[in-house]
Amino acid sequence: MTMTTYTILLGGDLVPTLRLKAQIADTPVIAADGGMRHAARLGLEPLLWVGDFDSADAQDIAAYARVPRLVFKPGKDKTDGEIAVQEACKRGAKRLVLCGALGGGRTDHALLHMTLAAVLLEKKIPVLLTGGKEEGWPLVAGSYEFDFPQGSLFSIVAFSAMEGLRIHGARWTLDHTTLAFGSSLTLSNEVTGRLSVSLEQGRGILLVQPVV
Repeated sequence: MTMTTYTILLGGDLVPTLRLKAQIADTPVIAADGGMRHAARLGLEPLLWVGDFDSADAQDIAAYARVPRLVFKPGKDKTDGEIAVQEACKRGAKRLVLCGALGGGRTDHALLHMTLAAVLLEKKIPVLLTGGKEEGWPLVAGSYEFDFPQGSLFSIVAFSAMEGLRIHGARWTLDHTTLAFGSSLTLSNEVTGRLSVSLEQGRGILLVQPVV
């Protein structure tokens, strides 16, 4: 890694693919409450475990008793995931991989992770959200290039109107397009080369299912 990358374990769905394992290799890890359930499957030893521990498994609590904890009351005003992100940033994180950020039984949490990732990117902290089989890459004003395998399916979902949107290296390209909030124009596209995306104004997220 060329910058300090921290991995955050969250409570959503996760499949431990080879691509995911490569993305988090040799990164310090912080677990957020029930996200600790992913640690063993990924072969990880978190340096910190945070949360109110209302969703942590009793077996994980016993198995990872040696991991330092930050315990919060259930009535706190932040999610366990946001607390974990803040702790990583306090420790010098310049990039984040949020494992288990997508899917699961809490759509509200998954949406929060996506919007939080966009806010962090505006603060110059890149974020990858991943469940292994699906990845999320926040988009704000700027230019991006991605290393997805050809044939990977992807969509761009707008969090606001997106101005000056360009997409190249895909089955359907766009050039300086305005994407309205709520539009389905950019759903169900396909990677055909080196995917590049640029945006002049707005916020959104690129969701992709990398071909294995």
